[in-house]
Amino acid sequence: MSKDQIKHLIERHLPQAGLVDTALKGVQLFRVTETIPCVPVVYEPTVVAILNGTKEAVLDGEHHIYDSDKYMLCPMTLPVEAGTPRASKVDPLLGVVITLEPRVMRELTMDIETASGGNRQLQGAAPQALELASWDAGFTQALLRLLELLDNPVHLEVLGTGRLRELYYAVLMGEAGGTAKQAFGVGNEIARTIDYLANHLNKQVTIDEMADYVGMSRAVFHRRFKEATTMSPIQFVKSMRLNNAAMKIAEGKTVSEAAWDAGYQSYSQFSREFKRMYGQSPRKWSNDQQLATGADKRKLSGPL
Repeated sequence: MSKDQIKHLIERHLPQAGLVDTALKGVQLFRVTETIPCVPVVYEPTVVAILNGTKEAVLDGEHHIYDSDKYMLCPMTLPVEAGTPRASKVDPLLGVVITLEPRVMRELTMDIETASGGNRQLQGAAPQALELASWDAGFTQALLRLLELLDNPVHLEVLGTGRLRELYYAVLMGEAGGTAKQAFGVGNEIARTIDYLANHLNKQVTIDEMADYVGMSRAVFHRRFKEATTMSPIQFVKSMRLNNAAMKIAEGKTVSEAAWDAGYQSYSQFSREFKRMYGQSPRKWSNDQQLATGADKRKLSGPL
């Protein structure tokens, strides 16, 4: 019954297609009424919960398709492709995006580990890049209680922060809790490295520098990074740069501007790597994006 209540609440607050920020910081509602093919995007630490329809995320060739039976946890910044394979006006995709605040997630993870006397099974394990988790009672009730605040500005102002923490806590205690704790708790070296890389994409960072940043040997760092993201560090950096460039081109930047912003010093190298990853030159990609009907498609696919 709680899922139906959440669905009706989203339908009431978002009767038309779109992606909207709510008065709750970091919480967005979305309604998609047409099929959107998978396009390059960059996920931030996020939870995506679907109340109707089907969503797809592709990471390094692996397809993650989920609906109202599973919510998706992305505990770290990742280069993916995302789309809505079956959305239509008759059967729209409905859902909510909750951005995870790393500081709060770290605090809650530490509190949980302290209260439980620590969890040795998590030590030395690398967090998973994407995880699909079943809706349990704790998550469902926490999400409903959070979104109910949208109907009362006073409650929202007073209780909003606490209800967000409750939702975070439900994720940490749910089926994806192990992955979340590994990403935000003690020993989150890979997640910290990814955060560092995401903020320094326009600089040339070597594997040795990444390994030194978290105090690991090159071999151990390389192995744990690939365990967590399914990609080698070099593959990851390249995917992040190219996805960021593709998004900037879709937003209207020139190919040269997008290449420079993504950290490429050589246009020919950028063009070669872009075509290898997406199957077409960046200029053709730019032209296709300009010809594509509905700029809202790109806006909708980005955060999702």
